[in-house]
Amino acid sequence: MRTKNLLLALGFAASITSCSSLKQSQPHASANAEIRQLLGEQAACWSNGDLACFMTPYWKSDSLLFVGKSGLTYGWEQTMANYKLNYPDAAAMGKLTFDLKEMRPLATETVLVVGKWHLARTVTEGDVEGHFSVIFKRFPEGWKIITDHSS
Repeated sequence: MRTKNLLLALGFAASITSCSSLKQSQPHASANAEIRQLLGEQAACWSNGDLACFMTPYWKSDSLLFVGKSGLTYGWEQTMANYKLNYPDAAAMGKLTFDLKEMRPLATETVLVVGKWHLARTVTEGDVEGHFSVIFKRFPEGWKIITDHSS
């Protein structure tokens, strides 16, 4: 009888733990799906030559941090200006695809995304690709990129 009660108690505890971890993972699954959708839309914007649309997921703040081959850039406006300078037209922009490698929750409202980007272009520079890590933070208006490190 004692063994039976012990097994029932352990089974009950395991089911509570299982339900608890399921509840914790559901917000992360939802966040990951929302972020994947944003990145898909962002790649489509780029591929259509629409930088303003591409910049929509970025935090429109002077505190946005972009790290690239030229070093650190602070702020949404400067990041946009750099994109315009380096990609002056749709041909230079090419077609963008992302290959997401990992998504890690850093906190309840913050997610790290690591992946690979590829630009298919017909211009003389040809195709280019590299890796990126972005940090998304949930704001009242939705998920926004607060830090982007692309190489």
